[in-house]
Amino acid sequence: MGTSTIAGLVRATCAAIWLTLKASVLPPPTRQQWLDIAQGFLERAQFPNCIGALDGKHIRVKKPPNSGSQYYNYKQFFSVVLLALADTNYRFIIVDIGSYGSTADARIIRASRMGRWLQSNQLDVPQPAILPGSTGPPEPYVVVGDEGFALSNNLMRPFSRRGLDAKRCTFNYRLSRARRFVECAFGIFSHKWRVFLSPIQLAPQNVNVVIKACVVLHNYIRTYESTPDEEAQVYTPPSARDTVPLGGTGSAGLRVRELFSDYFMSPSGSFPLQQ
Repeated sequence: MGTSTIAGLVRATCAAIWLTLKASVLPPPTRQQWLDIAQGFLERAQFPNCIGALDGKHIRVKKPPNSGSQYYNYKQFFSVVLLALADTNYRFIIVDIGSYGSTADARIIRASRMGRWLQSNQLDVPQPAILPGSTGPPEPYVVVGDEGFALSNNLMRPFSRRGLDAKRCTFNYRLSRARRFVECAFGIFSHKWRVFLSPIQLAPQNVNVVIKACVVLHNYIRTYESTPDEEAQVYTPPSARDTVPLGGTGSAGLRVRELFSDYFMSPSGSFPLQQ
């Protein structure tokens, strides 16, 4: 068969995989599923009211013709971005695929349906709940991300590394424990589907079709065939990220982060490893 015929078969197969599996392994979460995800983060990361870890992965691509610097990222290679929210089983909950590599994560989420749904509370996220063992007011369910995202009342990012006191350092540590699940998810994803270990020699629209197929196959395997020891094999410490704000840091986000920080220092919210 000729190259064009094989390329057409690959595109058609990937598109069919996406359409066949998406509804079963990447459905919009229900309120009960959000609660189950939050329970996973509480048990495995000791971060209460957390409904996902958010990050972006740059998928290497061959420079598209006449694209200028649109696909050239801060890591100095050409890419498209897979922005994903992950749970503690390293499954992707919601994804945004295909943004230019030159676009920062914060700008991607601001322009994505995921970001709009999150900001406008269209994801059927549960109502705020009291933190375990706390007597304080109910706190919102939140997503955790790195310094590349802006702080809001439903998206927690670390404190700046300058002038950290014990409380803020503890918060950053607890947040990193939760955020590592998306880092691990990307590591498992890349090691399982080795097409992502070198630049993909396809047009961007076809790259997106391949990513979609691999995303739902990843979730299928994590749901039905996952092994418990994969985390240790793929986890690497988080690296520094470029910081582009999603928007102004609102007072609501500052208040929520301070309340989580206070809780992590309290007898009800602390645990031995954070020391």
